[in-house]
Amino acid sequence: MFEHFFQCPHCWEEVSMLIDPSVNTSYIEDCEICCNPIQISVAFDQGELQSFQAESIEQ
Repeated sequence: MFEHFFQCPHCWEEVSMLIDPSVNTSYIEDCEICCNPIQISVAFDQGELQSFQAESIEQ
């Protein structure tokens, strides 16, 4: 697993997330601080993180 730190698009706090470097995926996960949903998109190439996006999901 790979730990990645990013800023929540809702509360702007820094949060960390464990992501699997063997899978390129997109999913929804709640912020561990404010509990709002975040659309997460990750892409890896040969185990190296190529892109990470954390976007707000409007409620």
